[in-house]
Amino acid sequence: MNSENIILIGMPGSGKSTCGVICAKMLLKNFYDTDLLIQNIEGMSLQQILEEKGEDYFTRKEEEAICSLDIKGTVIATGGSVIYSDRAMKHLKSLGKIIYLRLDFDEMKRRISNLETRGVLLKEGESLEQMYKNRLPLYEKWADAAVDCGNQTAERTASMISQIANNT
Repeated sequence: MNSENIILIGMPGSGKSTCGVICAKMLLKNFYDTDLLIQNIEGMSLQQILEEKGEDYFTRKEEEAICSLDIKGTVIATGGSVIYSDRAMKHLKSLGKIIYLRLDFDEMKRRISNLETRGVLLKEGESLEQMYKNRLPLYEKWADAAVDCGNQTAERTASMISQIANNT
């Protein structure tokens, strides 16, 4: 098994978790979802953390969880807000190849039907469109490669991720 990690970043709804599982099977790698790690550490959903403890606490806990990772041979799905932490992103970069799942705003909006319960970090007074525009350059900055996942099936996106992973 190839020990390099594949780290997936991207907007909410881009398919990081869904495609990550499929991709891990294709590449014969483990799969790890950092959102689940945060929920397990905190004992509550991402949405509860945001509502009860606030965005600063959430961001700090996300960074701590990411920086605690010490794994190999894994497809890692991250939370969409991970790119707000340079420390977390530098750690992820040291662990493997970062692939950005690119999605246009309209497609993201269409895919996110459960914004109130899904644990999406919107900064104080920030609209979904502002969040999209604020995050876009950060995803581009950290990505080693990008995959356009709009109008694609999860299997097709996972296949494209796998091709990038195999060309390292």
